[in-house]
Amino acid sequence: MPLPFIKMHANGDDFVLIDARGRDYPITRERARALGDRQRGIGFNQLVVLSDCPETAAQLTFWNADGSSLSTCGSATRGAAELLLGESGERSVQVKTERGIQHCQRLDDQSISVEMGEPQFAWQAIPLARPLDTLTLPLPGTPTACSMGNPHCSFFVEHLERLDIASIGPLIEADPLFPQKTNVHFIQIIDRQTLRLRIWERNGAIPLGSGSCSCGAAVNGIRRGLLDSPVKVLCDGGPVTVSWDGQGTVRLAGTVTRVFHGSL
Repeated sequence: MPLPFIKMHANGDDFVLIDARGRDYPITRERARALGDRQRGIGFNQLVVLSDCPETAAQLTFWNADGSSLSTCGSATRGAAELLLGESGERSVQVKTERGIQHCQRLDDQSISVEMGEPQFAWQAIPLARPLDTLTLPLPGTPTACSMGNPHCSFFVEHLERLDIASIGPLIEADPLFPQKTNVHFIQIIDRQTLRLRIWERNGAIPLGSGSCSCGAAVNGIRRGLLDSPVKVLCDGGPVTVSWDGQGTVRLAGTVTRVFHGSL
């Protein structure tokens, strides 16, 4: 049976959307890995599958290109919202993920925003290997850690262009302090409401952007007293905006673009 899909990206952070509403769930670990192969499949940073949900417009599940699952993806959530809002003609929609029910909106500039849930700061929630103050970790550069449903470790640097991210990132990702590994952020503060972000993504990549990493980076900068909300996050592929009042849910907003559709 053919498997329809839509290829999308959010400022270069590319993902594939599969609409499985009204049909059996089509993805296994092996199939996700095959679809994620950029030479033999479609290729993506993440895969999102929409399935039926009695509480919201759709249940979202996420997969990495290596076949592993993940609980959140800001870019792919906005892509799913763009599809659902296009169907309904409404300005807002709710979806459900492992993070709970998430409220999404189409903004006046046609970008899509999504509530990403509350960040977690306890060492067990990230998780870390031992009890530590997550505001300043005992690693060179004293990074800050948080969880947005996946782990984030943020380094604040003065000269981002001087860093060899491909060499440094894997060492931090696999540090024993992070038993489930971590996404690694390298952040240069431009002003109180703007940061430049480059990313080493957990499971090995330097993406053009990442919704959850943008959230984690902005949240950690606000915690460190370096930033004020809302924060414009300048990734390699383009900007997103992250809003967080210091206590509640994080909101991510940015553009989403359809590239092509097809079936396998």
